[in-house]
Amino acid sequence: MRLVAENLGGERGGETIFAGVNFALARQEALVITGRNGSGKSTLLRIVAGLLPAAQGMVRLEGGGEQHPTLASACHYLGHNHAMKATLTVVENLAFWSDFFGTRARDIDEALDMVGLPGIGHLPFGYLSAGQKRRAAIARFLVSYRPVWLLDEPTAALDTASAERFGAFMRAHLEDGGIIIAATHQPLGLDGAAQLRMDADA
Repeated sequence: MRLVAENLGGERGGETIFAGVNFALARQEALVITGRNGSGKSTLLRIVAGLLPAAQGMVRLEGGGEQHPTLASACHYLGHNHAMKATLTVVENLAFWSDFFGTRARDIDEALDMVGLPGIGHLPFGYLSAGQKRRAAIARFLVSYRPVWLLDEPTAALDTASAERFGAFMRAHLEDGGIIIAATHQPLGLDGAAQLRMDADA
């Protein structure tokens, strides 16, 4: 499996914010995207995730087989919003995503234990603190398997222990044959990851 971007460009409000981005990632490889606020890091991730159209170029998944025939079918995406409904309980949210993705990886209670949130599954997601919401959103990645993780500031709102725990999850995902693209201002502990610096002004 390979994730390939060729001459990729993105726009915001009709203005080009980046162009000519190229990369190719195979299994067990990661790309860390850095740069100023407004340089297009989030836009690039959303294009890869299929949430925004590319202004130029293309991005594709090769070798996904019948299980992952498209890039969208292979991706987990963690953005600034958590993709959770505030009025549903944590368990209800995770059960929805597990059913939606269709590939159960871990039991929901096990995933919540792994992110350090045992015993809170009955609470509405909207009741959680910012750090708890981020950890619950990370649990979404653990209950359903997807080979490609797209992460936008994944450690935002996490304390040191939780950030280190998530670093271990990322390394395990890579060791299991996964691919990661992460936009970040903070070190993620992904030694050997390829680097992409986006320096365009906001």
